[in-house]
Amino acid sequence: MSTQSTRPPQPGKPVASRPGAELPASNGARRPRKPGSWKRGRWILLLLAIVCGAPIAVSYLAYYVIKPTGGTTSYGTLVAPQRPVPDNLVVTGEDGKPMKLSALRGKWLLISVDASACGQPCVTKLYFMRQVRATQGAERDRVLNVWLRTDPSNVPDVVQKAYRDTDMLIADPAALAAWLPVEAGTQLSDHIFMVDPNGNLMMRFPKDPNPTKIKGDVTKLLKWSSIG
Repeated sequence: MSTQSTRPPQPGKPVASRPGAELPASNGARRPRKPGSWKRGRWILLLLAIVCGAPIAVSYLAYYVIKPTGGTTSYGTLVAPQRPVPDNLVVTGEDGKPMKLSALRGKWLLISVDASACGQPCVTKLYFMRQVRATQGAERDRVLNVWLRTDPSNVPDVVQKAYRDTDMLIADPAALAAWLPVEAGTQLSDHIFMVDPNGNLMMRFPKDPNPTKIKGDVTKLLKWSSIG
């Protein structure tokens, strides 16, 4: 026979609970959540913020921090610190109207600097830039080719027709020299430069460049970055 008491509880005395059982709140309201619940919520929000910002962070991490064995990750020379497009750098568009070069933010820019006469080295750079852009496939609309002309002379018809997809803008040579860095023993017209969609000059390609290697750099940037 069981020795456990079966007497009903006496009025005014609390009912003892079984081990592990929860007591309901005296006013019928739910008990507050455990202290760790809101902390978990904060960690989830932080994780979502990290995931959303990862594409931009990874693109710059890949180029500015991670280096494979034996060298850097890029063919072009990284410009450090980055040089924003000067806000007072005004160019003349093909329609003859002035505009700020910074108005082109939002695209990856491949920039060449040459006189309007555009001799063979100039044509070669324009050709390389056109091919690099074309080989990006579905991503090519993220890239804009820009030829900064250092004088207002007419562009040869054959060049004008061959490179209709290149923005041909007139710029002050002194302003360009103050913004665009060159290698020792070279000049502005020897290089192709790259500006990111935030308007920062971030890469310079060498004199007589290898277009296949330029393509590799551009492809990697477009792959690892969601901007532009």
